[in-house]
Amino acid sequence: MAWLILFAAGVLEVVWAVALKQSKGLSEPKSLIIAVVAMILSLGLLAMALRTLPLSVGYAVWTGIGVLGASLVGILCLGESLNGTKLLALLLLASGILLMKISH
Repeated sequence: MAWLILFAAGVLEVVWAVALKQSKGLSEPKSLIIAVVAMILSLGLLAMALRTLPLSVGYAVWTGIGVLGASLVGILCLGESLNGTKLLALLLLASGILLMKISH
């Protein structure tokens, strides 16, 4: 159950990052509210998951999901560039997340 909670926390990490981008420097109230609510929920779920999971694993997976997810949303939805170096970095991030999961 902790892994499912951690995954949800990671998804909310992506939501707040994207909403923050959409807030145009904190000038769009709707996006800013979404970002703040998603941040609070994400941290709350992370705290719940860390009741069971080790900090080293839980925090690394949470931030990894956030980085990987936000990067993919940027590339797939926001028109950000993708090159070989960035693709390799994303693959390494995904590998790191998987290895942290396996290590527990």
